[in-house]
Formats: sequence, structure tokens, C-alpha cells
Amino acid sequence: MNLQFIVDGLLTGSMIGLGAIGVTLTYSILRFSNFAHGDFMAWGTYATLAVVSAIGAIFGKVAPIGPLSFGWPLIVAVIIAMGFTGLLALALDKVLFSRLRSKGQSIIVVMASFGASMALRSLLEFLFTSRPTYFSRAIQIAMPVGLGIRITPDQIVLLIVTALLVLGVHLLITKTQTGRSMQALSQNPALARVVGIDVAKVVRVTWLIGGGLACVAGVMIGILVQIRPLMGFDMLLPMFAAAILGGIGSVPGAVLGGLIIGLAEAGAVQLIGAEWRAAVSFIILMAVLFIRPIGLFGVKER
Repeated sequence: MNLQFIVDGLLTGSMIGLGAIGVTLTYSILRFSNFAHGDFMAWGTYATLAVVSAIGAIFGKVAPIGPLSFGWPLIVAVIIAMGFTGLLALALDKVLFSRLRSKGQSIIVVMASFGASMALRSLLEFLFTSRPTYFSRAIQIAMPVGLGIRITPDQIVLLIVTALLVLGVHLLITKTQTGRSMQALSQNPALARVVGIDVAKVVRVTWLIGGGLACVAGVMIGILVQIRPLMGFDMLLPMFAAAILGGIGSVPGAVLGGLIIGLAEAGAVQLIGAEWRAAVSFIILMAVLFIRPIGLFGVKER
């Protein structure tokens, strides 16, 4: 068996895991499944592409950084696009979700997220067309690292960036007052309000984190594969499966769930064919719901 699937699985799992963090935080704190989350990935990626194009128009063609396929404009663009995507998520909540949450019917919010997803995706296709595009068409030479495994410089950097972002979010949630407020609101919303936690602030931070990480996950897909309006929608089932597998509300669980699903998908492609890749997430999701509904790191509600 070719062990190359390990690298492919880790990369896919990193993208899924970053997206799943937003899914799990949204559900644990706001108590609804946001089916528009995948579209935040696509919007963040296209925002990054737009900023890169604007920088290119101002400064001209910029050489890549060392062996990478991209230069400093992409790094600057990602930072700007993370803020934009976080604000987009926040605006969508302000305009739509928060008003529906106040009615106390979570199913209405879920259905609204379906509608928002379709609207965001259609608008993206209207603005940029459905034709795939790329950050760079440069061809990278994969370096052998042993055991038949090869990896490109871009892939190494993206794995490192993923690890740093996950560590940063974990520290934010476990070591800061805002993070502790997020945990309190997740575990007992009524008590959190009684003790004076600023719920509005926690909600804002949740959307900003989820939107920003979705942007990075989308850019990773754009660098390694391609950019298209449906890119986030295609990741929706794997992200939800990862969030449920890891346990709702658990950031490490979401990342671990993403890695497990990524490795399972890559292994399935190698063993039984690419046509089964999409089915892997669904199979894992159903298995978890039957065997351990609370996930790997989930806690039973009292």
C-alpha cells in the first residue's frame, strides 16, 4: 500500500478541521447548525483572490517566496480576507440569524442558513462566474521524505499554519477570559447570563473566529486544488461529520475528527476508488451517531 495517502489525508483533514472548528463553536454556543458555513470558505477565498489581484495591479508581478508557489501578496491578502470573512459572518448573524434566534425556534434558523447558503453561493457565481480559477499555476516538485511519501513546500507550510492556528484557538479558549466565557455559555447558557457574561461579545467572537478559520481553510483548498463557488459546499458534510465525531464544542475534537475523516477519505480513494470518497464522511457520521452520539470528546448534557 502506498503511504502517500497519509500526506494527502493530513492535508484534507487540516482543511476539514479548520472549517469544523467554526461549525462546532457555532452549534455549541448558538445552538443551531449553520449550513452557510461552507460558503464562508468560498467567500474568504475569493476575497483573498481579489486582494491578491489588487496588489498585483498596484505593484506588478511579485516573485514567490523561496520554493513556495506564492509570495507576500497572498499572505497579506489572507489576513485581510480573514477579517472580511469574519465580518461577513457577523453581518449575516446580525441581519438574519439573531432575529430568528430571538423567536426561540432553532429549526427556523437552520432553514434560514440553508437559504443564506444558496444566496451567498449564487451571488458568488454572479460576481466571479462558476469557472474554476487558481492562485498560481506554478508546478511544484514534490520532495521525497521516505517510505514512498512525497510532499511539496506548499504542503509543508500549510500543515504548519494549520497547527499554529489550532494552537492559537485552543489557547484563546482555555487561557483567556473571553474563552472561558465561551465555555460557560456553551455549557450552561442560562447560568452564564445570570452571572453577567457578555453574551453579545461571546457571539461576536464566535462568528469572527469561525469566519476567519473558514477563510484560511478555503485558501488552503485554493492553493492545493482550485477555487470555485462550490468549494465550500462540497466540504460541508465532512465538516459536520468532523464536528460530530470530535464532540460538539471541542476544538481539539473538531481537528482530530477532521484528520480522521481526511485520512479515511484518502485511504478510501487508494483502496476502493475515488467515487467512494464522498461516501466516507457520511458513513463515519452515521457510525458515530449510532455508536457514540456525543463524539470522542463530547460531554453528555445534564
